[in-house]
Amino acid sequence: MSAKNHKQWKIPAFEQGDYVDSRIYSDQNIFDEEQDKIFKQVWIPVCHESELPEAYDFRTTSIAKEPIIVVRGKDNEVRAFLNVCPHRGMRIERRTAGSFSDGQPSGNPKHMTCMFHAWQFDMKGNCVDIPRAKEGYQDRLTKENVGLRRLRCEVRFGGFVWVTLNDKVEQDLEAWADGAFECIRSAIDTEPLEVFHYHKAIIDSNYKLWHDTNSEFYHDYMHYHNRVTGFNDEYFARTNKGFKNGHVNVNSFTVQYGEFELGESREDLSFPGFPPNQWYMIDLFPGMNFNLRGSALRCDIVTPLGPNKVMIEFRGLGLKSDSQKDRKTRIEHHNSIWGPFGRNLHEDLLGITGQGASMQTGSEPRRILHGRHENNLIHDEIGMRHFYDEWSKWMGRNPSDPMDEQRKVLAAE
Repeated sequence: MSAKNHKQWKIPAFEQGDYVDSRIYSDQNIFDEEQDKIFKQVWIPVCHESELPEAYDFRTTSIAKEPIIVVRGKDNEVRAFLNVCPHRGMRIERRTAGSFSDGQPSGNPKHMTCMFHAWQFDMKGNCVDIPRAKEGYQDRLTKENVGLRRLRCEVRFGGFVWVTLNDKVEQDLEAWADGAFECIRSAIDTEPLEVFHYHKAIIDSNYKLWHDTNSEFYHDYMHYHNRVTGFNDEYFARTNKGFKNGHVNVNSFTVQYGEFELGESREDLSFPGFPPNQWYMIDLFPGMNFNLRGSALRCDIVTPLGPNKVMIEFRGLGLKSDSQKDRKTRIEHHNSIWGPFGRNLHEDLLGITGQGASMQTGSEPRRILHGRHENNLIHDEIGMRHFYDEWSKWMGRNPSDPMDEQRKVLAAE
C-alpha cells in the first residue's frame, strides 16, 4: 500500500457513525453553535459543595461565556446566579473564590456589591440597596424591582453543584443523569466528600477530544501504569454501558497496584461499600468525567474557550472524615495517577494536544475513526459513537458530514 493523496485519503469500508469529520473539532461556527444549542441548555457541574464550606462563601466560573457565581447562604442553601449586575451589566465579583462575610471596600459585610455603582445584593439574589435611588429614579425603580438573574441549581451525586442556564430545562438533574451514577452512587453518597486537590489547565485542543480520551481505553497502551497494573483477562472483559442523553459508564475490575514499582494496594481507603481496588468511570454529556479509582474520586470539568482551546478543571476528592494520615495517603494515591506530573494525566494531555495541533481551524478536513467494534468491551469505541449520536441530536448536524456536503452534491446533480 502506498501513501494517499487528499482524494484517496478515505476509508470507504467504514460507514457514517464509525468516523467523524475533523471539522467538528475545528470549525468556529460549529463551536459557537455548541455553546448555544448544548452548553446553554443542559446541566453542568461547576464545583463541589465542600468548596463553599461556610455561609457567605462563593465561587465563580462560567458556562458558555456567561459569568456564574455560586454562593452559600445563611440558611446553608447553595444558589447560583449570573455574576452580572442588572444596572449596567458589570461583572459583580472578580475573584475566583472567597467569602462575603467581611465587607469589600465598596460594600457591606454579607452582601455581594457591584464595585461600579455600589448596588448590593443578598445571598438570595435580592437587591438590598441602590445608592441615591430616590434621587435618581424617583418612583420609577426601587430595589424591589431588580435582583440578580437566578439560575437553576442542584447539589447532587457526591455533593457536586450543578447549574443550568436553561430556565425551561425539561429534565431535573436526576432524570438527566438517567442512572449513570448508580454504579458508584452508594460509594459517593454515604459520607460527605471533600475536595483535596484542584488544578486547572488551558489546553490547545477541542473539548470533545478530551472527552473522547475519557471515552475510550484503546489508548491505555500509552499508559505505562495502566499496562503494568491492569492488562489481564479481567481488564479486557470490562464493558461500556450507554445511557440516555449521551452518558456512558465503564464497569470495574481489580487494579493490581502492587505490580507498579512504587505501587501499593488501595483497599484500606476504599470509599464506603466500594470493593477494594476497583475502578469505575462515568462520562457525562457534553464532556464531564467522574472517575472513582479505589481511594480517590476524580472529576474533570471542561469549559470550552474556542474550537482549539479548552480549560479543564481537575478535582480530587476523598472523605470529609479522613484523618490527617489517611488524607495524606489518599492525596499521594490520587497524584500518582492524576496530579500534574502523575503517571496518566500528562500522557492524556500529550495525546489531545497532538490532535489539537493537527486539527486547528482551517486545517483540511479528514476522517477521525471511531470504528472499533468489540462487543461493547473496553476497547470498543461505542462510548464515542454514543456521545456523537447525542451531539447530532442537539446540533442538528451529522458528525460524519457536519457541513451536509453529500446533500449539497446530490442537490447540485
